[in-house]
Amino acid sequence: MRGFAAAAVLSLMLSAAPTFAQTPPAQPAPKPATPTAPAPQQPPPAPVAPQPPRPFPEGAKVAYINIQRIANESAEGKAATAKVQALVQKKQAEANEKNKSLQADQQKLASGGSVMSESARAELEKKIERQNVELQRMTQDAQQEVQELQQQLQGEFQQRLMPIVQQVAQAKGIHVLFSAADSGIVWADGGLDITADVIKQFDTPKTPSPKPPQD
Repeated sequence: MRGFAAAAVLSLMLSAAPTFAQTPPAQPAPKPATPTAPAPQQPPPAPVAPQPPRPFPEGAKVAYINIQRIANESAEGKAATAKVQALVQKKQAEANEKNKSLQADQQKLASGGSVMSESARAELEKKIERQNVELQRMTQDAQQEVQELQQQLQGEFQQRLMPIVQQVAQAKGIHVLFSAADSGIVWADGGLDITADVIKQFDTPKTPSPKPPQD
């Protein structure tokens, strides 16, 4: 199964300074030789109404689901994605703080290195080198931590999802269920897609089983 996020990408390799795209100065537009009448405004195109979902074909014994869509749209999947994003943001903030300290020392060396004593300059250079190593290790550790969290959440997600998928499939009398992303389906009737049914059932609050009466 693919990871949740498609949206939870770790980006901790920080650059020393931001870059900006260079925009060429705007050239003055040439004046028209003769005045022209303004073109009539065209009415905006009418919005396209969303197509209603196709009904499940009566008597069909084969169906398919889009697991990535379930991960993206279900409450369970959104909660897992939020956990990954929160960890990524935390690690990015930690790396930013480390990088600010590194940049400050680099600036100090660049601006005052010529007036420093040899021992002070050597000590500052060692500190900068140590900070670089620490930042690299922090990045690697953060990437590993995020990957481990993703794997953990994926396992928990699959464990909760499979009984729901089985329940929906059995309720529809399905004999074979495919994963749209993994089965190599070239074309299929849209009514055979039971992803929405699985999401609906997945998001339905579960009522706890009644406790057996005690003697």
